[in-house]
Amino acid sequence: LRMPQVKLIVTGDDFGYCPRRNQGIVDCFLAGAVSNVSLLVNGSAAADAAKLARRYNIPIGLHANLSEGSPVCEVLKTNSSLLNQHGFFHGKMGFRTALSKGLLNMSEVKQELKAQVELFHELTGHLPPHMDGHQHVHVLPEIRHVFAEVLEEYGIKYTRVPIEPGLHNCDWIPPSLMDFYLGVEEDSFNTVDVFTRHGIRWPDIYIGLSTMGRNMSVSNIWSAIDSAIAEFTSRAPATPQSTTVTIELMVHPGYPSVPPVGGCGEGPDDFSQSWERLHELQTLIKPELQSHYKTRNVQLCSFKDL
Repeated sequence: LRMPQVKLIVTGDDFGYCPRRNQGIVDCFLAGAVSNVSLLVNGSAAADAAKLARRYNIPIGLHANLSEGSPVCEVLKTNSSLLNQHGFFHGKMGFRTALSKGLLNMSEVKQELKAQVELFHELTGHLPPHMDGHQHVHVLPEIRHVFAEVLEEYGIKYTRVPIEPGLHNCDWIPPSLMDFYLGVEEDSFNTVDVFTRHGIRWPDIYIGLSTMGRNMSVSNIWSAIDSAIAEFTSRAPATPQSTTVTIELMVHPGYPSVPPVGGCGEGPDDFSQSWERLHELQTLIKPELQSHYKTRNVQLCSFKDL
């Protein structure tokens, strides 16, 4: 079987989180290892990130954030259902708990998402060609509807639906993390219809949960891509020669954050300070990964190239 033409979007998430993250992502882009970035507009180095994207012509979209740090909408900074008792977003798991208890006001969610799109526009000079969710909040129940409405209102065509082929076979992922991933997967399955109804699109294949942090390796990325393509082509009856398969690989490269610098209003989190960021950076720029792309007919691109 001839390998289909593959368009691979390698998205560096959390651009704008801190200067060291920005630098790491730019280094990866210049090395041809990242082809697209996702900006946290409430990140402490967001304005700097937008400047870097303009300087190096880095394709940039919006990493909508409702779970970490502070809102960007002025009205919501003091008194809103999106904040915990310390005046920050509820956190990755806290957000999910608050949502399941019915404590989040959806009109405030919409207000904040729109404020983030507006701030993105202000920082970059254009609307985001793609918009996804930090910590996958955009596929959660209720949130998915509001998110889809905002994308449709602004004419943002592309998003991310984190359903990763082969995730269930990844026995190296610890059970607690796997539970979270399987929750994300289930939420994603339930989001497909909503996004489709709103005319929103996403790549054929998503990869990134099984290859995060310490789990990233050249062979790991390749087996994820290979098995995903095999599964996709077995499902798609089209003749392989004419098929172009689009894949998004979500990555988090960077030089580790050094507190107190960084974060989205309350300092950098543990993952951001860990060696795992640097490990991703060093893996992604390896020449054997690049040469692998060439032999497999893989072309790196961004959402606006789809």
